[in-house]
Amino acid sequence: QVQLVESGGGTVEVGGSLRLSCATSGYTWRSACFAWFRQAPGKDREGVAAASAGGRLTTYNNAVKGRFTISQDNSQQVVYLQMTNLKPDDTATYFCAARVEQCNFATLIQSWQHHWGQGTQVTVSS
Repeated sequence: QVQLVESGGGTVEVGGSLRLSCATSGYTWRSACFAWFRQAPGKDREGVAAASAGGRLTTYNNAVKGRFTISQDNSQQVVYLQMTNLKPDDTATYFCAARVEQCNFATLIQSWQHHWGQGTQVTVSS
């Protein structure tokens, strides 16, 4: 049974940093790939960052490019989202997502994700 469990959310001031973690289980790690999405109150869910299998290729939402970094610990099977220079517009629930096929590229297309975590709340206070 596959599972994605996010952690690391919280409240931070503008300009601060947070690192989100997504603990994964049940995946054939070398052939799976992972992404982060977010949903702010009253808005649609949007892609934030994604990686290909092994984290070799990455892609980012333009709104976070240069501030957020997706990475993964292949030995611990954990996916991270390092967030720096946080802004009020980054306030949202952040979700970890997984794909189990066609992981030779990274994508932020939601319909291509196979599994989702429950989310972790990030609040940026001004």
